Amino acid sequence: MNDKLETVLSNTARTLMADGKGLLAMDESSPTSNKRFALYDIAQTPENRRDYRELLATTPGLGEYISGAILYEETVRQLTSKDESFIDVLDRAGIIPGIKLDTGTTDLANFPGEKITEGLDGLPARLIGFASLGLRFAKWRVVFSIGEGIPTDECIHANTQSLARYAALCQQAGLVPIVEPEVLMDGNHSLATCFEVTERVLKSLFYELYKQRVLLEGIILKPNMVLPGLACAKQNSNEEIADTTVKCLLRSVPAAVPGIAFLSGGQSSELATERLNQMNLKYGSKLPWPVTFSFSRAIQLPALECWKGQSENTVAAQKILLYKAQCNSLARKGQYVMDPKTPV
Repeated sequence: MNDKLETVLSNTARTLMADGKGLLAMDESSPTSNKRFALYDIAQTPENRRDYRELLATTPGLGEYISGAILYEETVRQLTSKDESFIDVLDRAGIIPGIKLDTGTTDLANFPGEKITEGLDGLPARLIGFASLGLRFAKWRVVFSIGEGIPTDECIHANTQSLARYAALCQQAGLVPIVEPEVLMDGNHSLATCFEVTERVLKSLFYELYKQRVLLEGIILKPNMVLPGLACAKQNSNEEIADTTVKCLLRSVPAAVPGIAFLSGGQSSELATERLNQMNLKYGSKLPWPVTFSFSRAIQLPALECWKGQSENTVAAQKILLYKAQCNSLARKGQYVMDPKTPV
């Protein structure tokens, strides 16, 4: 990798981690988006998906709190109601456009209960096309379930190797890779078990990134917070979760990484924000990298509940979205305090 490319990648990564800002994940696949629309009796059409994502991207003032937005491929190919590309809309708002590149998960052969993420076939050509459109970063997600005997070492290796290969191909094309290894919340496992699995996954990931010669200064890590399973009898305090998550990251993530942007992973909007705030309040000035958010549901869901597919609700929904982005911006700085008088 030449010096010019290294500079481009590291500058983009640092801009994505700008002080007080985080990422908006608006890259839900069409089936996932349709499931959410169904909850509010919204017609599940490409036009409605376009309208909803336009609502998100055109929210006035969003660039004050959001540094980058992850798009789904359908959105990249669509135009807004004003015949503009979403990439141009985001650029004008000062938000860096990115793209989800993986094509989803499938069963890992011979390993019941475990998944492998697909999408490497044909990826170099796709990357060239996306870079030519003006996209500047990408995302790839792998998932790990906790259960009896899982995740296996083989599953961890297969998925972290694919993440590293994706990251190397992204950097070759000039795009900053977001690497997203998600340990799922489903199950009755304890906080300690999630810590152990998350540490195994992250250490494997950075070993594979090293083997693939990935420039660590030119990536963003998007991990799960360390959490007890949703069915666990003991649900730990936000302070315990913050302490355990930071401890795991310090053991596993090199200081060269320019930033960590957490996924929300099914946490409620309020809990995801409070836990991020707790980490920054207690540890923000002591960490080798900034920690911020790359949330989807935790920012979007209140706005979707307000919009309900009705154009007359657009302005109100955008105000709620901006408020949630502002809340998470404050959490990024350890300054968030819930105000019961404001929308949630």
